[in-house]
Amino acid sequence: MSGFVSFVSAGPGDPELLTLKAVSRLSAADVVLYDDLASGQILDHVRPGANLVAVGKRAGRLSTRQQHVNRLLIEHAATGARVVRLKSGDAGIFGRLEEEIEALRAAGIGYEIIPGVTTACAAAAQAGMPLTRRHTSRRVQFVTGADVSGQLPENLNWAALADPESTTVVYMGRRTFPALAARLLQHGLAPDTPALVGEALGHADERLIRTTIADLAQDIDQDGAEAKATVILFGALGRGPA
Repeated sequence: MSGFVSFVSAGPGDPELLTLKAVSRLSAADVVLYDDLASGQILDHVRPGANLVAVGKRAGRLSTRQQHVNRLLIEHAATGARVVRLKSGDAGIFGRLEEEIEALRAAGIGYEIIPGVTTACAAAAQAGMPLTRRHTSRRVQFVTGADVSGQLPENLNWAALADPESTTVVYMGRRTFPALAARLLQHGLAPDTPALVGEALGHADERLIRTTIADLAQDIDQDGAEAKATVILFGALGRGPA
C-alpha cells in the first residue's frame, strides 16, 4: 500500500501564520520531514507518536543531501504512512520542491501542495508596507541570490532587476548581495534605492532593517555576511511606519 505526501508550507516561522489546512495535515501525519527553519513551535501541532525527521538545509552548514531527502520521502510513503514534508516559507518559492515532486512521480506516490506565507510577504507585512504600489511599482519579482554552488547566478536579468519601478525580493542572497548590488549599480540603479532586510522572520530574534542598497552592500561586506535566515527587498518599496 502506497502512502501519500503532503508538502506543507510552514510560513516564516510564526505558528500563527500557518493555514488551517497545514495544521490539519500536521496533526494527522505519521511522519514529518522538516527543515531547520520549519521547526520550533510549529512542530507542536504534530500528534504525539509521530516520527519527526530533521532534514534541514542551511547555507554554510552541513546539510542533508537532496537525494537522501527524496529517498526518505519514498521509503516512508511506501509503508502506507501519511507523510508531511514541512518546508519553510511557501514550499513553491525556492524550496527545492520540484526535485521532490519528480522523485514521488517516478515512484508512483501521490502528493499535494499546501501553500503558505512566503517570507517576502511576511517581511513587508512586519514592516507595515505593501509589496506593490499602484502608481510606482509595476511588478514584484522574486529572485535567488545563490546558484547551486552558492555563488551569485550569472544569468540573471540585470535590466529587470535594476528597474526602479519594481519591487525586487532576493532570497538566499545575504552572502552574495555585495556582488549583486555592484551589478545593479552598473546597470543604472541608484545607490540610494530603498532596501529592507528581514532577518529571522517569525522568530524571537526577528529583525527588520531599513537601509539602501549601497549601505546594505557595505554593511554585509563588513560583517562577513554571517549565516542568518535573511530576505532582502529593494526598489519601489511602499512606505511603512517610521
